Formats: sequence, structure tokens, C-alpha cells
Amino acid sequence: QVQLVESGGGSVQAGGSLKLSCAASGLSFSRYGMGWFRQAPGKEREFVAGISWVDSKYYADSVKGRFTISRDNAENTVFLQMNSLKPEDTAVYYCAARPKYVNMRGSDYDYWGQGTQVTVSF
Repeated sequence: QVQLVESGGGSVQAGGSLKLSCAASGLSFSRYGMGWFRQAPGKEREFVAGISWVDSKYYADSVKGRFTISRDNAENTVFLQMNSLKPEDTAVYYCAARPKYVNMRGSDYDYWGQGTQVTVSF
């Protein structure tokens, strides 16, 4: 049974930082692309960042230069380092997995975590 468990969310002031983690189990992690998505209240889910099985990285324009995605295959974990946070980054953040590659379409991902709340205040 595949499980993705996010952690590291919380409340910070604008300009602050958070590091999200997503621990995976039940799949061959090193063969999966991992994505981070987010959903704010009243808005559609959107792609934030992705890292392929061969470490190619992709970012939404809104987070480029502020967020960094990385993975540790030995620990079956993907990370999202978020710096210079803005109030508009407030959302529930989800990690997701699909074989090998990543893209921006959430419907292409096979597995999802339960999400972790990130709240950025002024």
C-alpha cells in the first residue's frame, strides 16, 4: 500500500521560511517523479514544483527563485524548501507521485498525500 505523508507545515510571517517533507512508502521511490501541489481556499489546485526520477526540477513561475525541491532516495523523501514566503503562498500543500517524470497536471499523478497547511501572515 502506497503512502505519502507530508509534514513541516505551519504558520509564519511574510518573508519567513518553511521546509516541507513528504515521506513515501510502498513504492519504488527512486523510480518515481514527485510533485508538490497546493490548493488555497476557493481556488483550484495548482502545481508548485516537481522533481523527476533523474533529478530534473521544475517550478511554477510564482515560486521560482524562492522555493527549492529536492529528494533523498535513501530516505524515500522529497522536500520543498520555501523561502521569502508571501501571504499568497497560503494553502494546503500536497505531494504526489507518478512514474519517472513530472508534469503540471495533477490528474496524471497516481498517489497523493493528505496535505499540510501553510499559512503566511502579513
